[in-house]
Amino acid sequence: MTESSEWLIYRGAGEPHDGIDRLPDPPPWRDFASRAAATAGTNGDGSEDRRLGAHRHLAELHRPGAEELEMINAALYLRRPLLVTGSPGAGKSTLAHSVAYELGLGNVLRWPIVSRSTLQDGLYHYDAIARLQDVQIAAPQGNDPATPGAPGSVEGIGSYIRLGPLGTALLDSDTPRVLLIDELDKSDIDLPNDLLNVLEEGEFAIPELERVADRLPDGEAEVLTADGTKARVRDGRVRCRAFPFVVLTSNGERDFPAPLMRRCIHLELGRPDHKRLATFVRAHLGDEAARAGDDLITHFLERSRSELVAADQLLNAIYLTDAAAPPSRDRLADLLIQRLDRPR
Repeated sequence: MTESSEWLIYRGAGEPHDGIDRLPDPPPWRDFASRAAATAGTNGDGSEDRRLGAHRHLAELHRPGAEELEMINAALYLRRPLLVTGSPGAGKSTLAHSVAYELGLGNVLRWPIVSRSTLQDGLYHYDAIARLQDVQIAAPQGNDPATPGAPGSVEGIGSYIRLGPLGTALLDSDTPRVLLIDELDKSDIDLPNDLLNVLEEGEFAIPELERVADRLPDGEAEVLTADGTKARVRDGRVRCRAFPFVVLTSNGERDFPAPLMRRCIHLELGRPDHKRLATFVRAHLGDEAARAGDDLITHFLERSRSELVAADQLLNAIYLTDAAAPPSRDRLADLLIQRLDRPR
């Protein structure tokens, strides 16, 4: 094996070998084993460490720009959603985690948007099929669903309702939750308009609970939340007391309707400079990796002036060229940092 291929794990030789034993630890943002261990027994999902970085204490020297701070605080004061636009990897999603971490607002509720996402997905899901199955399974045993506490009974209807991220964020609480509605520009044309009423009123109804509210103890049902915990809903309506800090992110791929823009505080994140990228790398990989990858950061910035590239690609390049130390370092970095706007 030549010197240039010593870092390779898979060699394409067509013969079994024990090279997998030489595979180093994964990058911190892809370390699922440690993330699972760190969140065992908690309600967290490890996303805070993944977004802020395993070495986030090293990023304390970084301070957001004046405009960024002002817009974030404006959204907090006015109880308005914050619409954050910027190129991929600019730190839009990290902003939500940073606010939640600094202000002690708990785990970020994340709603990743895809083309099929609907408002209902964000609010709640009622599993009518599971309820019917429970009734059918219990029937041969003589259980009547009209009996309180029986499978599928009215009193247990909350067990078949799970709030989505938006629904959970609107639960009654003393302090606001942080809700990240990620990549809203990936949605279909209706979702931005569908969000208007809920974000304006801070409440929504669950018809399945409203219909039977007078038959529930004190009009309350215990439902599941997006956190995996349980919460009580009274009279079939979820009403917030502290409006959540809502961050909607967009890559700028489409325009949003004027009514939504009017109800949001708009923050546009510009292209990060060398200092901000270095802080980003230190937060995830540590001081040594940031120093070793300084030339890659400089090259990344030069390319970003004329090409669409993402900071996530820079992280991949610095980690791999540091962990594997291949002789063809610059060439491998260029392969990993492919321009995202190249013609297909």
